[in-house]
Amino acid sequence: MTNDMSVVTPETTRIGWIGTGVMGLSMCGHLLDAGYKAVVFTRTKAKAQILLDNGADWADSPKAVAEAADVVFTIVGFPPDVREVYFGERGLVAGLRPGRACVDMTTTSPSLAVEIAEAARQRQATALDAPVSGGDVGARNAKLSIMVGGDETTFQAVLPLLKLMGVNIVHQGPAGAGQHTKMCNQIVIAGTMIGVCESLIYAAAAGLEPTKVLESVTKGAANCWSLENLAPRILKSDYAPGFMIDHFIKDMGIALDESRRMGIHLPGLDLVERLYKEASALGHGRDGTQALYQALKAMKP
Repeated sequence: MTNDMSVVTPETTRIGWIGTGVMGLSMCGHLLDAGYKAVVFTRTKAKAQILLDNGADWADSPKAVAEAADVVFTIVGFPPDVREVYFGERGLVAGLRPGRACVDMTTTSPSLAVEIAEAARQRQATALDAPVSGGDVGARNAKLSIMVGGDETTFQAVLPLLKLMGVNIVHQGPAGAGQHTKMCNQIVIAGTMIGVCESLIYAAAAGLEPTKVLESVTKGAANCWSLENLAPRILKSDYAPGFMIDHFIKDMGIALDESRRMGIHLPGLDLVERLYKEASALGHGRDGTQALYQALKAMKP
């Protein structure tokens, strides 16, 4: 990329991508489809094979990705994974060049986002935290909601890239603000998932036809993304992860830690976290968040 960070085009910008899981594979694919050259790294090379077959180059470490790219995107699993990618041996930060940018799209702690931004600044580069919402469906259809924290100039520069992955992209404020906003998102989802699962359990116990129930409630005030997208999966006994329960437990833990730090109490979130931990203990940790239904259904009155 040219030293002018305002110019991001397929002709002048090489993308770096780290993390090709349920979300990252589709997201990076959209950038390749738009004509951007990409260099990728993930812990299991086979998971990046589709991208490599479509023209992406392989790098053997996060540092090598940063050395080869102008804008590096990361989307991995847990905060320790993010820390390892950015600060571990052969980590991304060590390869950042002046004038370049990194964008962490993992849901992680706001304090870690601030730490990454400061480390990038010390190398005369910039960093954004840009967690997403919309699950595997949103990633595949490039309709994610993207919540961004960090430098405004960098945000405007990489906005054309973000628009290839999402449709609702909002700059929330300084470093960490994107992660705080994602916590707000996860708090809402925690509450709605309990409602979705319990309503389907109630419908079955009342002898109702669940698909007909959904015809009614998805057209009224109860409608929400989880009801439209995850309730039909529950009715088909489809618990494949659009977003894994263990990852959601991680997010709720971050939100509860932040709430305690800010001196606020979130009893609803605390309850949902405990219920999801029970679902994980029952063996659903790597299932989608809709598998909470199984755990609630197994509970005795």
